[in-house]
Amino acid sequence: MIFVRDRGRMANNILQYGHVYAWGREHGRQTMSMRFAYKYRYFHICHTRHHNFLTYLFAKYAAKAGFLPVVNFAADNADYTTAEQEMVSRKNLIVEGWYARWYDLFLKYKADIIRLFAFDDNIEQHTSKLLHEGLRIGVHIRRGDYANFYGGRFLYSDEQYLSVIRSFIQQHPNEQITIYICGNDPNLNHDYYLQMLSHSKVIFPEGNPGQDLCLLSHCHYLIGAPSTFTLVAAMYRDTPLYWIEDPTLPVTSDSFKTFDYLFQHIY
Repeated sequence: MIFVRDRGRMANNILQYGHVYAWGREHGRQTMSMRFAYKYRYFHICHTRHHNFLTYLFAKYAAKAGFLPVVNFAADNADYTTAEQEMVSRKNLIVEGWYARWYDLFLKYKADIIRLFAFDDNIEQHTSKLLHEGLRIGVHIRRGDYANFYGGRFLYSDEQYLSVIRSFIQQHPNEQITIYICGNDPNLNHDYYLQMLSHSKVIFPEGNPGQDLCLLSHCHYLIGAPSTFTLVAAMYRDTPLYWIEDPTLPVTSDSFKTFDYLFQHIY
């Protein structure tokens, strides 16, 4: 068994486990996500064999006691030949690190990964009540930790997000548009967005992470600062995603990219 010790937040964990799962499928090895054994219990994977708290505790303390070897993919562009050999030869071990990446294998088993991370029925039912007819645009506003991420490069103001949203709306003058605004800013000025986007339907779902991710996955277009959250949302239905790198640029059809491209160009 390969126990995957995840790092970061929920969307990071999905991508990290997805890579190792795909490698395991290719090499006939079982894998288990330690994070989804006890946390973020919104997905099908959380109810599968081995994904339970007791298995998580076993792996955690077996590694701590030195009974389980740990293979760490901690550095970008490192040679991990020896690490992969150990993954093949060891019966049980822990794999961790953000740079455990096998892009081709991930794409090969992408449909299986999506099935593993299918949302629980209660999450889908909650989302279905919020979905409107017409063009659905999901906007993810990232603040908080983005004050320091890449030196604050992607910490955008409300005015900058609005500029991008309006630019998108101008590209679809004859569409009935619903804008879903999610994010991690508890002090987001809802009234300001409602006022400035008064000609469109604006919804602030304010769900838990699973509910917000599910909702974004049902949108027709996604917009946000570069983030694995919007990236994973785009994965489910190959939703066009615009990662805002320069909020002063007009939004065009070329602004949007696919998951298959963007997941290989994560910041």
